[in-house]
Amino acid sequence: MAVPKKKTSKSKRSMRRATWKRKAEKQAQRALSLGKSILTGRAKGFYYPENSDDEDEDE
Repeated sequence: MAVPKKKTSKSKRSMRRATWKRKAEKQAQRALSLGKSILTGRAKGFYYPENSDDEDEDE
């Protein structure tokens, strides 16, 4: 038989949201750091096509 679920408390909901936002903020910081390292040429573990703009101009 179906039983109604209990309501989630405000504190549990806010803890979950805070965790989610903290993860998003950390990922944004990593992306910004990676972008800066690519621009300065210090990126070691990230590979991307450098001459992709040159190929587009030829076509």
